[in-house]
Amino acid sequence: MDLRLHGIEASDDERDALDAATGGESAGRRDLLLPALRALQERVGWISPGGLDEICRRLEIPPAEAWGVASFYALLALERDAPVVAHVCDDVVCARRGAEQLCGELTRAFGPEGNAAGRSVGWRRTNCLGQCDRAPAVLVLAAGAPTTELVVAPASSAEVTTAARDRWLAPSSAPVAVGTTLLRRVGVVDPASLDEYLAAGGYAALSRAIEIGPAAVIDAVVRSGLTGRGGAGFPAGRKWEAVAGAPVRPHEIVVNADESEPGTFKDRVLMEGDPFAVVEAATIAGFAVGAERGYVYIRGEYPVAVQRLQTAMDAARERGYLGNDVLGTGRRFDLEIRRGAGAYVCGEETALLNSIEGRRGEPRNRPPFPAEVGLFGRPTLVNNVETLVNVLRVLVEGADVFRATETKLACVSGDVTQPGTHEVRFGTSVRELVQRAGGMRQGDLRAALVGGAAGRVLAGDELDQPLDAARLGVGAVVALDESTNVTDVLVRIAAFFRDESCGQCVPCRVGTVRQEELLHRVASGRLLGSVEDERARFDDLVAVMGDASICGLGQLATTAAASVVERGDLFEEPR
Repeated sequence: MDLRLHGIEASDDERDALDAATGGESAGRRDLLLPALRALQERVGWISPGGLDEICRRLEIPPAEAWGVASFYALLALERDAPVVAHVCDDVVCARRGAEQLCGELTRAFGPEGNAAGRSVGWRRTNCLGQCDRAPAVLVLAAGAPTTELVVAPASSAEVTTAARDRWLAPSSAPVAVGTTLLRRVGVVDPASLDEYLAAGGYAALSRAIEIGPAAVIDAVVRSGLTGRGGAGFPAGRKWEAVAGAPVRPHEIVVNADESEPGTFKDRVLMEGDPFAVVEAATIAGFAVGAERGYVYIRGEYPVAVQRLQTAMDAARERGYLGNDVLGTGRRFDLEIRRGAGAYVCGEETALLNSIEGRRGEPRNRPPFPAEVGLFGRPTLVNNVETLVNVLRVLVEGADVFRATETKLACVSGDVTQPGTHEVRFGTSVRELVQRAGGMRQGDLRAALVGGAAGRVLAGDELDQPLDAARLGVGAVVALDESTNVTDVLVRIAAFFRDESCGQCVPCRVGTVRQEELLHRVASGRLLGSVEDERARFDDLVAVMGDASICGLGQLATTAAASVVERGDLFEEPR
C-alpha cells in the first residue's frame, strides 16, 4: 500500500512507546490507532509528524486519516507543547468553586494559557473533568517513561504546582458515596482486594448466572424492568435479547464508561470504589449474550478508574473469573480497557464504537442499531457502568425485589455543603437531594441544572416535584444558589456544546454556534431586533437542531435554555 508518508523518522522514544502499545503483528489493526496515538502523547507530549508516520507504517493507515483521528481529541496535541500540561476545568460547577481564581494563579506561576512549547509546564482550560464532587478540578498530564497522570481535586495553585513540578501528589480523600445497595462497598471494601470483594458478596451474581443459564439471565433482566442509566432510559433487557438472538457471530459487548456529561461522576465512583463489580457485571453480560470478549471504554480524564479497573481485571483473570475457562465452565470471556482522549460526543454509543475502531468519534446514522451492526460490524451490547452493576442486584435479589426497590444514583454538586453520589428512589425531589447533601453552603436554592448540560434548569415549584427517570436522566443535579446568574450558566453550557460538537452534521455544527451567539446577546442586553425576533430565532434553532441533528448532542443542546425560556425567565426587554 502506497501510504504517501512524510518521510520523517520517529525517535527511539516514539518507537519504544509504539512497541508497547501495538505489540507484535499490527498491520491492518486500525483499532490500535487510538492506543498508539495515546502512547505517543504520553511518552513525548505530542503527536509529531515522524511519530504519526511510524503509526501509519505499522497499522497501514493513510496519514490523512490518522491525522483526522488525532485532531479529533482534545487530549492529543499535534504541535509541540510543554512536557507537563495542567488541564483546568472551568465548567459550570468548577467555575462556581473558584476555577477563575485558580486560572489567575496558574498564569502567575506558569505563564499564559495555551501552547507552552519551550516551557517546562503549561496549562489550559478544559471542559468538565468528571470531578464535580471535588471541584475545582485539574488534570495534570506529564509526558515521559512512565507517564504521570494526576487528578488534583479540589485543587489549589500550590497543589497543582507540586503535581506539575514533582509529578507527585498526596492521595485525595475518598468521595462522598451514600447508599446501601449499589454503593454499599464503596469506601468500605478495598477496591484492590478480590478477597474482600468475595467476602462482601462478590461474584454471587456470576455464580447464579452460570447456574440458571443465559436465557434465564436475560429473562430476569427483562422482568426487572431495568432501564439504561446513561440518560436515554432504554429497556436493558430488550438490548440483551436483541444481541443474544442475532444470528451473526461473534457477538461483542462494550461497557460505556465515557462519562462526560457535566455534573455527572457516579460511574467514576463505581469504577474507582467497586471495580470488581464492574468486571463481574460485564462478565455476566458477555455470558448472557454469547460474547467472548468485551471492551471497557473509559474517558481519558479518569486515570484512577483505569488503574483500579485494570488491577481488578488482572486479579480476576489470575483467579479464573476471566479468561479461557471462566469458573471452570469451559466458556471464554475476557475484557480489555480502551481509553478515550477527550471527546464528549464519544459518550454516544455509535461514536464510541467508531472511536474503538480507530475512526473519528462521530456518531453513525441509525438504523442499523449496534445490537444488529455494532463494533466491527458485529451485534454489540452497549451498556453504561451503572446499568450493568444493577444487574448484580437483579440476579442476587430477584427481578421482583429489584423492581420493587429500584434505586438511581444521583450526583449532587454545585452550591451544596457536601457534594457527592447519593442512591435514591425515583420520586425524590431536587430539594430533598440538596438536603441529603447537607443543604446549601450559603443562601437559598434558586435553581438546579438536572440531567447535565443536556438537561433542564428547574426552578420554583419544580424543585419540589418528584424526579422521574426522564427528568433525572444521567443523574446529575447541580444546585445553584441565589447569587447565580442563570443566563451566564446557559452561556457556559452553550459554549460547551459548541466546543464539543463533532461538526459532522450542519444542524449541530452551525446551530451550537448560533445558540451561543444568541445567548451572549441576551446576556449583554444587545438583542438583534426585538425580544420577539430573538425568541423566534431561538424557537427555530430548537426545532431544526432537534429534528435534524444526527445524535443527542445536537438534539438536546438547546434543552437547558429552552427550559428557562418556557418559564419566561430568559428573554427580557434590554435596559
